[in-house]
Amino acid sequence: MQSTDLGNKESGKIWHRKPSPATRDGIIVNIIHSTSDYHPKVLRFLNVAFDGSGDCLIAGDHQGNIYVFDLHGNRFNLVQRTAQACTALAFNLRRKSEFLVALADYSIKCFDTVTKELVSWMRGHESSVFSISVHASGRYAITTSSDTAQLWDLDTFQRKRKLNIRQSVGIQKVFFLPLSNTIISCFKDNSIFAWECDTLFCKYQLPAPPESSSILYKVFAVTRDGRILAAGGKSNHLHLWCLEATQLFRIIQMPTKVRAIRHLEFLPDSFDAGSNQVLGVLSQDGIMRFVNIQTCKLLFEIGSLDEGISSSVISPHGRYIASVMENGSLNIYSVQALTHEINKPPPPLVKVIEDLPKNKLSSSDLKMKITSGRVQQPAKSREGKIQTRILKQDLMGNFENKENELSDGLNKKRLQILLKGYGEYPTKYRMFIWRSLLQLPENHTAFSSLIDKGTHVAFLNLQKKYPIKSRKLLRVLQRTLSALAHWSAIFSDTPYLPLLAFPFVKLFQNNQLICFEVVATLIINWCQYWFEYFPNPPINILSMIENVLAFHDKELLQHFIDHDVTSQLYAWPLLETVFSEVLTREEWLKLFDNIFSNHPSFLLMTVVAYNICSRSPLLHCTLKDDFETVEDMQAEVDQQRVKDEAWYQKQELLRKAEETRREMLLQEEEKIVEQRQRLAAVKRELKIKEIQLQDAARRRFLKLQQDQREMELQRLDDEIERKVQMRDREIASTAKDLEMRHLELETQKRLYEKNLTKNQEAVAKAIQEDADAYRRKVDLEDHMFHKVIEADQTQSRETQKWKEAEEKDFHLKSEKKASALSDASRKWFLKQEMSAALEHAENPFIQEARRLQNEQVASSCFPRTSRLNDISEMGSSAQISLNRKTEWDGMEQNLIKKVRNLRQRLTAQARNRCQTPHLLAT
Repeated sequence: MQSTDLGNKESGKIWHRKPSPATRDGIIVNIIHSTSDYHPKVLRFLNVAFDGSGDCLIAGDHQGNIYVFDLHGNRFNLVQRTAQACTALAFNLRRKSEFLVALADYSIKCFDTVTKELVSWMRGHESSVFSISVHASGRYAITTSSDTAQLWDLDTFQRKRKLNIRQSVGIQKVFFLPLSNTIISCFKDNSIFAWECDTLFCKYQLPAPPESSSILYKVFAVTRDGRILAAGGKSNHLHLWCLEATQLFRIIQMPTKVRAIRHLEFLPDSFDAGSNQVLGVLSQDGIMRFVNIQTCKLLFEIGSLDEGISSSVISPHGRYIASVMENGSLNIYSVQALTHEINKPPPPLVKVIEDLPKNKLSSSDLKMKITSGRVQQPAKSREGKIQTRILKQDLMGNFENKENELSDGLNKKRLQILLKGYGEYPTKYRMFIWRSLLQLPENHTAFSSLIDKGTHVAFLNLQKKYPIKSRKLLRVLQRTLSALAHWSAIFSDTPYLPLLAFPFVKLFQNNQLICFEVVATLIINWCQYWFEYFPNPPINILSMIENVLAFHDKELLQHFIDHDVTSQLYAWPLLETVFSEVLTREEWLKLFDNIFSNHPSFLLMTVVAYNICSRSPLLHCTLKDDFETVEDMQAEVDQQRVKDEAWYQKQELLRKAEETRREMLLQEEEKIVEQRQRLAAVKRELKIKEIQLQDAARRRFLKLQQDQREMELQRLDDEIERKVQMRDREIASTAKDLEMRHLELETQKRLYEKNLTKNQEAVAKAIQEDADAYRRKVDLEDHMFHKVIEADQTQSRETQKWKEAEEKDFHLKSEKKASALSDASRKWFLKQEMSAALEHAENPFIQEARRLQNEQVASSCFPRTSRLNDISEMGSSAQISLNRKTEWDGMEQNLIKKVRNLRQRLTAQARNRCQTPHLLAT
C-alpha cells in the first residue's frame, strides 16, 4: 500500500510507482494531509465526491482546503481554500469543471476547478447542509438541511422551490432518482414521498413498513435504474422497496456484529443495465460490507476495527471506492482487486458426486441469511418473523424450472416462445438476452490477467494469413485469439479458431471481455467434442451430422456417397465458420438467436437443414469440385438474392418516398396558402391592434400629464399650507418668546429697583457719616482755632482784618468750586441714568453695576476734593453740600420717574410689534 502526504504542496503526483493493490485490502493509495508548522498536525478530510466520468474525485478537509485527484492522470491539485469546513460536495454538474461545496456558514458555493474562481454564491439555509443531490442532466440540484430542502437552477443559480416542514417532523434526505425526473423525500417519521420535478406533483407515497421489522430510516440508496430503494437505520435489518410497485419486497438481516447502519450505496456494474445487485453497507464498527441483494451473499468488505471508515463514495463506473477514514485520511480502493477472488472462473468440469436424500429434508428447512463469513450457511427459521430472505429449494427433482430461470429476471421458456413468434430477438435487447442465456461471468480480473500476457506467438503474423482492412478489428481479433491461446494451449494450434471467432469479434469489437466470454462459452458448450480427434476434424460430430442427414434425406446422402463427397466437404466448412460465410448479418444473428436458445445439438441440425435446403443444386453436381463451387455459389446466390431484394425494396421505398414527397408538397402548398391568408388576417388584426394601442398610449399619456399637473398643484397647495403653518408656528413661538422676555424684564426691573434703593440708602448713610465726621472735625478745628485766636488776640487789628478778608475770599472761592463740582457730578449722573435706561432691556444688571460703581467713584471723588482744602475751607464746603442735598434728592426722584416712563413706552412699542403679525395672519 502506497501512502501520499499532500503537505503544503498545491499539486503533484498521487503515487510515484504503479499501484498494485493487494487482494486482501484492495487499497490503491492512502492520502493524508499534514502541516509542517511548529506543531505539526493532520488535517482531517471530511467529504469526497466523484465526477461523472468516475476517474476524477474531489475532497475537502476541515480547514476548507479542496483538492481534485485525477486517478487516470495521476495528479492532484489544490483548487480552492474556503477557510471553513465543508459539509457536502457535488462534482457531477453539467459543466464538468465546476463543483458545489456546502460550507459551515450554511451557504453553498460553486467554484471552477480550471480557473479556481468563484462562479456563484447561494444562500437560504438556516442550518448546516448535509446533502447535495444533482439531477441526471446536471441542471438542477437539491440541497438538504435538517429543517428544509431547496431546489436550485444551476444555470441561473436561483432558488426555484423550497420545502418547508413542521418542526416536529425533520428531514432525513431529499434526492433525485438516477436517470429520472423524480424527487424522493424521506422524513424522520419514516414517510417517503415521490414528487415530479417540474410540477412538484406527488406521484406516490410508500406504505409504512411492517411492525415486525419496523425501524427508523436513517440512510438510503437507489439503484441506477431507479427501481429499488434500500433503507436502513439503527438496526441490522435492510429494507428493499420496489418503487414501481410501491411495496416492500425484501428484508435482509445483516450479521449480528452490525447494530446500526451509517451509510448505504450500490456498486455499479457496466453490464447490469442499471439494476445494481451489490449493495455496500457501512455499519457502526467502521466496516463496509458488500452484499448481493439477490443471493444475500457477503462478497467482500473494506475497513477494519482499527482503521474504521467514516464515509464512503463509489465511482459511477464502479472501478474505485473512495473512503474517508476515522483518522482523517483518504483511502482509494480498487474494486477489481477486491472482487478478484469472487470472479475466479469455476473449474472446467463439474460432476455430481452425491445426491441429497429425498425424504429427510423439506422445502422449509433451509433459510438463507447473511453471515460474517464469505459463504452462506443454512440456519433454522423462526415462524412469524420476516427477518431473513427465505430461499426455497425443490428437492424432489424438479430441476427444469431452475434451468429455465435465468439471471436478470429472464425466463428461458418465455424467451423461446418470443423467438418462435417473431423469429428473432429485438435488436435493442439482443446482446442483453445473449448474456443472460449464456450466463457470462464477466470476470474482469481473469480477462485482464490474460490480456496482460500480451500477444501469443501463434498469432503474431495473423495479418498475413487474414488480411483485414480495419486495423482496430484486426487488433481486437488478435487480442481475443491470444487470450484464448493463453487460457488453453490447444487453441494456439487450432487452425479454424480465427474463422470461428471472427464474426463474434466483429459483433463485440467494442467490448472485448464479452467477446472473449461468448467465444469461450461457445467452444465449451457447443464445440466441446470437436477436439477428440485433434488436430483432425471432429469425426464424431461429422458422423452425427451424416446420421441425421441419412434419416431425413437418404437420397442426398447417397448422392454424396456416390460421388465420394464426405461430411468434411459439405458439413465441416459450415461448422468451422459458424455459417458466417454463407449467411448475411441479419440471417446470422437470427440463426444464433435460435442456437443460443436451444440445445447444443441445434447447431448440428442447422448444418443438415442447410444442406437439405440446397439439395437441388447439389443433386446436379457430379464432380467433387462442383460441390465446393455449389457451396460458394449458394452463398453468392443468397447474397445476390439479398442484394436484389434489398434493391427492389429500396426502389419501392424510393417510389413511396416520391409519392409521399408529392403529397407533402401539395399539403405544404395548401398550408402555405392558408398561412398566407392567416398571415394577411393577422397583419390586419395587428394593424388594428397597433392603432388601438397607439390610441390607448396617447390617452394614457394625456392622462399621465393630467395626473402630473394635478400632482404638481397638490404639491404646491401642500407647500403653501406647510409654509403658512410654519409661519403661524413661528409667530406663536415669537409671541411666547416676547412674553417670556417681558416677564424677565419685569423681574429684572424689580430686582434693579430693589438694588437701587439699597444702594441709595447705603450712599446716603455713607454721606451722612462723612458729614458727621467732617462736622466733628470742623468743630474741633473751630475749637482749636478759637483757642489760637484767643491766644493771638494780642496781635494787631490790621492783621486780623486782613486775615478775615482773605478767609472770606477763600470761602467764596471754595463755595464756587464746590458748586461747580456738584453740578458736574449731577450732569454725569443724569447722563449715566439715561444710558442705563436705554440699555436696560439688554443687560440691566451690568448697567446697574456700572452705574453704582460710577456713583461710588463720584461719591468718593467728592470728599477727596474737599479734603484738599485746608481746615477752614472744609467747614464751609461741608455746609454747602448739606444745603445741596435736598436739591439732589428731588432731582433724583424726577430722574427715576423719567426712566420709568421711558421703559413703559419701550414696552408698549414691543407689544405693538408682536401684535402686528397676528393681524396680518388673520
